[in-house]
Amino acid sequence: MRDEVRVAIVGGGAMGVGLLYFLAHEGWTDTILIEKDELTSGSTWHAAGLIPHFIGDLNMAKVHRDTADLYKVIEQETGMHSGWHGCGAVRLARYDNEVDWFYYVKGILDYTGVECHLLGPSEITEVAPLLDVEPDIKLGIWTPGDGWTDPSAATNTMAIGARRLGAEISRKNRVTDMNQLPDGRWEVITEKGRIVAEHVVNAAGSYTPQLGAMVGLDVPIESVIHQYLVTERIEEVAVLETEHPVVRDPRASCYYRQEHDGLIIGPYERADAKEYGVGGIDWDLTFHLTPVELDRLLPWLDLAAQRLPCFAGAGIKQVVSGPITHTPDAGYLMGPAPGLPNYWYCAGASIGITQGPGAGKYLAQWMVHGQTEINVANMDPRRFGPYAPGRYTHERSIDEFHEMYQVRMPNEYRDAGRPMKKTPLYDILDAKGAIWQEVWGWERAMYFSPDPEVYSFRRSSAHDEVGAEVRAIREGVGVADLTAFAKFEVTGPDAAAMLDRLSANRLPARDGGIRLVHMLTTLGGIESEMTITRLGPERFYLNSAITAQWHDFDWLTSHIRDGERVTVTDVTDRTGILAVTGPRSREVLAGLTGAGLSNRSFRWLTGQEIEVAGAPCIALRVSYVGELGWELHMPLEHMVDAYEAIHKAGAPHGIVDFGSRAMNVMRLEKAYKAHGSELTTEITPVEARLGRFVDYGKDFQGKDATVARREQAEPLTMVLVYAELDDGDADCLGNEPTYDGQRIMGITTSGAWAHSVGRSILFAYVAPGFEAPGSTFEVGVMNRRRTATVLAEPVWDPRSERLRA
Repeated sequence: MRDEVRVAIVGGGAMGVGLLYFLAHEGWTDTILIEKDELTSGSTWHAAGLIPHFIGDLNMAKVHRDTADLYKVIEQETGMHSGWHGCGAVRLARYDNEVDWFYYVKGILDYTGVECHLLGPSEITEVAPLLDVEPDIKLGIWTPGDGWTDPSAATNTMAIGARRLGAEISRKNRVTDMNQLPDGRWEVITEKGRIVAEHVVNAAGSYTPQLGAMVGLDVPIESVIHQYLVTERIEEVAVLETEHPVVRDPRASCYYRQEHDGLIIGPYERADAKEYGVGGIDWDLTFHLTPVELDRLLPWLDLAAQRLPCFAGAGIKQVVSGPITHTPDAGYLMGPAPGLPNYWYCAGASIGITQGPGAGKYLAQWMVHGQTEINVANMDPRRFGPYAPGRYTHERSIDEFHEMYQVRMPNEYRDAGRPMKKTPLYDILDAKGAIWQEVWGWERAMYFSPDPEVYSFRRSSAHDEVGAEVRAIREGVGVADLTAFAKFEVTGPDAAAMLDRLSANRLPARDGGIRLVHMLTTLGGIESEMTITRLGPERFYLNSAITAQWHDFDWLTSHIRDGERVTVTDVTDRTGILAVTGPRSREVLAGLTGAGLSNRSFRWLTGQEIEVAGAPCIALRVSYVGELGWELHMPLEHMVDAYEAIHKAGAPHGIVDFGSRAMNVMRLEKAYKAHGSELTTEITPVEARLGRFVDYGKDFQGKDATVARREQAEPLTMVLVYAELDDGDADCLGNEPTYDGQRIMGITTSGAWAHSVGRSILFAYVAPGFEAPGSTFEVGVMNRRRTATVLAEPVWDPRSERLRA
């Protein structure tokens, strides 16, 4: 066994072995995978092995695609069959919302190159003859490239491929401790000896929290027991000429697949699911199953028998019951652990046989190149904060298990695990009818209504109420609680030099200046977007998205060079934000502060430290909605008094409360690009058309790659455009394919109904030939091709005269 390696991976399931395989293919073979028993002996071995393409997340769809593609061809490399059965799959829809979901997901799969077909009820039974689709099924989606594989065979095939390239696997060797050494490397203590590694990866499956605890990590993963039945021979199955496709049935919350002459029936019970190992799991367990508890499954098995009549009289040969890992959002953890350099996760997948190889591919890219070819923000472990482990993870993971086969509605935020973090205004806003969303543990108002939302993939019941908030702000003034944003102070003699080195845009030159900056990877991908306010020569105040709080703190601190005198302080949890915006905002605030608010005294894109209604504030004259306005950043304990004073002063001006939905509409009306949708690590500022935010006259990280992209001889593959969509009852949600005739050429990133002007607007990536204003292309929205026309300027206040008022 090697005692010094570049990478040590702990865990020999599909996730860990998938990473070992792809690291080897990236050229990193000075690696070792450490498994406490045999490969697959944790949860991998007892999985049903299903490989679906259907998923409502664009980047996860690419992960699924890459996994299926590998399993189909890896035998050519290794000489060992992966166990792949390419039988296809059918998923069923009963309700209009499920039908619309299928339309949306089909657009994603079309874009990613995955073959899929929408089937009417009679067409479903031609593909899946064992099903009874009457009278409730409205639509099916058929993915012929789906299938299933033998989990042990698939994992061991990847292990063979990794070993052939030089990677090492150490079996029957438990990790007993782990420590970070003074030089930053990791000491891994195993039963067979000590290993020192530059990088360590926690791929320990259900043991991930226990392994993480060795280095002080509290991991948001919980194992939930999943049971499936294997039937005896069923005559209707035995006489099939071709293998029956896998079926996913939301009514029974079950999957069905053929197993020789019988079936596997796998329910995800929609109530009373049972967690496993919350207090810790015995390290000595191997190839372990849990006691069978069929009573929990009976309601769902009855529904399965109705859908699959041949199952009703079948004998049961075996029941498999074992733990599967889950996270609060059903995604896995793939990427850096917060605050621990070169400690990575590759764990937490609830369908690890499907996601292991794809996760390994992109984590290998991240580790080797510092950037991935897809947007991995929804896989990054830092998308959860310190609030997550415990009640939140438990309740959310159980809820995600219960909802495994149910439709995921736009803007739906389920109640499980909430609330975790509330601003001081929560009770006040709740009494006013706030409809809440949860972001990084915080409760944030989406909009205000006396009634709960009726969700839809088209325009929901919130459409008019959001529109009323937008119009009230455009015509008067509104106030919003924006506390749920990340906030940092960066101070010290070298703070300016460090921030300048990271920012593609120039820093504000004068005290009080504000700049929007983008921070890039060395390959030019857009890693972060922050607003930087210069409060003094050695004092800067930074704001970014709340979902990036841990990410951006890591990003800033990891780029402080040895000897640099820089301190980064996260002040998020002690700082509240009230946004007061609209053409009457100056009049509302004028009587609450002794500071001058005129254009001469307080210019646009500047910040000052002032008092408002007795609250000490960093007041920033910025507006994400494109109106005259101020953000007031203040200690949390002053928020209630300040809010009430603002409302009192604003009453004569018709002040309204507004939420995140109206804010998003108005930022789109102003054609403001958002990090995480329009701006990701997949693209550089060149494709995103961020030229005015890049200062090519200075040095910054990623400059060489950005300049090379700007000056490359060959045409760009796609560029970002702002466009208007023709008439319809649905707006773009993001991730709808764009078309040049019959050819898919790009994808939308976000869209909304622009209430201020009565038009549907969107951002999309398209071929450069469609960039000119007036150019038209098609967008696939709810199974319809609709025409989009490229716009030359924002639909609202294109010269920003209102911001400067």
